[in-house]
Amino acid sequence: MATTPGILTEWPWKQLGSYKYVILAPWVAQSIYHFATKGEERDLANFLIFPGMMWRMIHNQIWISLSRYRTSKGKNRIVDKSIEFEQIDRERNWDDQIIFNGILLYLANLFIRGASHVPFWRLDGAILIALMHAGLVEFLYYWLHRALHHHYLYSRYHSHHHSSIVTEPITSVIHPFAEHIAYFLLFAIPMLSTLYTGTTSIIAIVGYLTYIDFMNNMGHCNFELVPKWVFLVFPPLKYIMYTPSFHSLHHTQFRTNYSLFMPFYDYIYGTMDKSSDKLYETSFQRQEEFPDVVHLTHLTTLESVYQLRLGFASLASKPLTSKWYLWMMWPVTLWSMILACVYNRSFIVERNTFKKLRLQTWIVPRYSVHYSLQWQREAIDKLIEEAILEAEDKGIKVLSLGLLNQGEKLNRNGEIYIEKFPKLKVKIVDGSSLAATVVLNSIPRGTTQVLLMGKFSKVAYAIAFSLCHNNVQVVVEREDEYEKLKFKVAPEYESNLIHSKSCTQKIWLVGEDLTTNDQLKASKGTVFIPFSQFPPKIIHMDCFYLDPPAMAAPTSFENLHSCENWLPRRVISAWRIAGILHALEGWNVHECGDTIFDVDKVWQAALQHGFRPLPALAKV
Repeated sequence: MATTPGILTEWPWKQLGSYKYVILAPWVAQSIYHFATKGEERDLANFLIFPGMMWRMIHNQIWISLSRYRTSKGKNRIVDKSIEFEQIDRERNWDDQIIFNGILLYLANLFIRGASHVPFWRLDGAILIALMHAGLVEFLYYWLHRALHHHYLYSRYHSHHHSSIVTEPITSVIHPFAEHIAYFLLFAIPMLSTLYTGTTSIIAIVGYLTYIDFMNNMGHCNFELVPKWVFLVFPPLKYIMYTPSFHSLHHTQFRTNYSLFMPFYDYIYGTMDKSSDKLYETSFQRQEEFPDVVHLTHLTTLESVYQLRLGFASLASKPLTSKWYLWMMWPVTLWSMILACVYNRSFIVERNTFKKLRLQTWIVPRYSVHYSLQWQREAIDKLIEEAILEAEDKGIKVLSLGLLNQGEKLNRNGEIYIEKFPKLKVKIVDGSSLAATVVLNSIPRGTTQVLLMGKFSKVAYAIAFSLCHNNVQVVVEREDEYEKLKFKVAPEYESNLIHSKSCTQKIWLVGEDLTTNDQLKASKGTVFIPFSQFPPKIIHMDCFYLDPPAMAAPTSFENLHSCENWLPRRVISAWRIAGILHALEGWNVHECGDTIFDVDKVWQAALQHGFRPLPALAKV
């Protein structure tokens, strides 16, 4: 929002939220009906308006994903500052301008003479659009842009756009509604010129809109991608095509580099930033950054691909939930799953900084369902192994295993990699110690008895061991798990371990495979505390469900603008935090296999570095 919003700041359909697309329904339905029934009189131009809008959205999303991937790697990055949730929320309506343009195109097709039954291609119209843009649009935009930086218009309108110091491709279209009206009138000049001269064509209009989107997105990337050889081959190009570093200076300096896509007018009127060439060179010299800590995780549900940081920004900024409208994208979902099966290498999805550490999150291109398939385990194990070896080659200090990348059946909590490569310098951390201590500190004070349910894990055994040694009774329903626990508890504390079919306890510590029938045994007011990385399915509306082991990130944890799976904003899983603590504390050992650190020591280290426990109870 602008600092002092003026008139026509808000979009007219803001209150509709995700249902704003219904505005287009009448026009889309009419265009499809007419195209299907009019025979030789059908209007191809009218019919292609909606597919053209879809193309623009796909085009923009490609730029968003590319930009986020490249800036995560660090190569050619321009600005080092971080992006936070506030910017993501402000930029979530980037598609409003596409809806707005689509409505205006439908209206133009209906009411402007010559805008219907447009030919597919005319060269003279394309040339006219290019000349009108370079000669008139760029000139008018330059002075409009300078006017928007006058304190009166800036505070009421343009400051909304400049709230984003670190730009992303979608930053380019984040303006108040009034600004978009002005921009459309400006960009309509070349298109209207071809209409009135009878030289318009579908390809020319679509091509012009694609050019605008391409240059807008490219210029707002936070990495330099225009190669030097382009300017060496054709030196005058520097006056008619800007670069991301050129426009980035406008967002950091504010009073320079006003041009739209052609820096020509900044040279003429003396507003060219003197450091433009230097920043361009500096950005290109910047090499890919290697992190200190990597968290290795994987995809979960089929829809989780859209909620990666590289996917839909607005979805990634919220906890993982199923959205009704994603079912319409099943062809893309299916293709992404096929691609995940074919792609045999982990890839980076997020970059963070904390204190002096550089952090990255890598994704193993497999879904949770793959980990339950026996024939997939060897392939998954190989992917994890290759990620560890890549981390070793890059000099990474710590690699933490997240979600199902650890496990007794898969790799014995990472131990097989240590046995296979005994000279590994990168430390493998399964995070069990911190996960166990987070659960222990989530149990309400004064608790004397807990029920341990679900699939047991290394974390479950560590929790049971600690509770028994602190004279808290641990009730286990399954006899086989009870017998296993007896071997891990010292004889003097064995009396605190109880085998019972009774489920009357108010504190349930639950793992994976907790069934609906298991939950139905719980009484009203029961507190479910997960010790697994996956939350239990919520059955009881009169009970309390805590998040999987996690802690709130310190405010100094930068570039955290996407949620980790189903966790709330700025909340990080204990397994991920464990790797960070490992590097901060300089613990030069692996945490794999049966190894468990002193839970009190790990807990105090987390608190000292600013991580905070989550609220004790969260009632459904």
